[in-house]
Amino acid sequence: MPFFAIGLNHHSAPVPVREQLAVAPSELPELLRALVAAGIGVHEAALLSTCNRTECYVAASDPHAVFAWLCAHRHADLAQVTPHLFIHRDSEGVRHLFRVASGLDSMVLGETQIVGQFKEALRLAKAAGTLGKHVQTVMQMALSVAKEVRSQTAIGANVVSMAAAAVRLSQRVFGPVAEQRVLFVGAGEMIETCVAHFAAGQPQRIAIVNRTVARAEQLAARFAAEAHPLDRLPELLPEFDTVVASTASPLPLIGLGMVERALKQRRHRPFVMVDLAVPRDIEPEVGALQDVFLYAVDDLAQIVQEGRESRAQAVRDAEAIIDARLAEFAQWVSAQEMVPLIRQLRTHAETIATAERERALAKLRAGGDPEAVIAALTHALTNKWLHAPTTFFRQAPPEARQALSRWAPQLFGWEKTQR
Repeated sequence: MPFFAIGLNHHSAPVPVREQLAVAPSELPELLRALVAAGIGVHEAALLSTCNRTECYVAASDPHAVFAWLCAHRHADLAQVTPHLFIHRDSEGVRHLFRVASGLDSMVLGETQIVGQFKEALRLAKAAGTLGKHVQTVMQMALSVAKEVRSQTAIGANVVSMAAAAVRLSQRVFGPVAEQRVLFVGAGEMIETCVAHFAAGQPQRIAIVNRTVARAEQLAARFAAEAHPLDRLPELLPEFDTVVASTASPLPLIGLGMVERALKQRRHRPFVMVDLAVPRDIEPEVGALQDVFLYAVDDLAQIVQEGRESRAQAVRDAEAIIDARLAEFAQWVSAQEMVPLIRQLRTHAETIATAERERALAKLRAGGDPEAVIAALTHALTNKWLHAPTTFFRQAPPEARQALSRWAPQLFGWEKTQR
């Protein structure tokens, strides 16, 4: 069964397209089970959905059917999304996974967050029961490759993270972080990283709003910040200069009307708003307001490219590791293709051995001489095991004899026995 990596990412699709296929972690197990049960030839499946990508990793017969099903399931516009689709098959699909897990395909070259996201995708696919030997092996090897790349190259050196980029954007408008008041919407891993970066600049005020207040309080306690429930967002918004949002909400939490009202209360003092979520947490129309500097995930790309050139050798080193591990994977796949033949060969040999053993035991029960019985047994086994290959050697066409002569010593282990 062919293996495919199918989907969209920040290289192939802008945010408005990517958010059509974004999947929250809580939805993944049910989606994967439905995909495998959909009757479109999907035997194994896992799915990775982040702010930068939604990718299916499947053992399937028709990748286009998989993508069409996913679009229908997410109520996405197939005609609009298809031009941004990528499909990588077999070895190229495996290479893609290795690069994704290693941070080589990330917007932030060498970022480490993708490893945790990849592990979570693997865990959820296991929980859904949609992993088979092929996809699970590919994903586990990808994690192993990622570990090797990070330990043996400098790919993670001088990483300019999304969080650091958000700090730089705010400084362009307001100057030093120490002169800002910063509001965070959400309390997940991305927000935690952003809070740490902003807190290092000692802003005048930090507040965190989240649907689960306890999570906001836990994060706020680490940075001497305020914690508030999400429903207080409209009243808090006018009090802050920089807003960073990253939640798993399927719909925007900050709308045009909310921001317009906040600007009036601020007497049109500008906002810097950084939306790190896909689907977006801030309505894109907000960016059209004169006093709002709105940045989505893709807008941070230019900043996070800094330092990429200095790590060119690290990228080459990482690609060399991936090439080597890809060759190992190809050998594994080839070996798996031989498994049915090996099983058939062993079954055939065991059938012959069982029949001859029963004959030998019958002779021993009848009082036959043990040495003679054993000699007859070994002679019979030798003749029956070698009858078919001996006949084939004798009758082989001329063009096959050279290959047989070359491979027969390895096939039958003559090289080892003659040493």
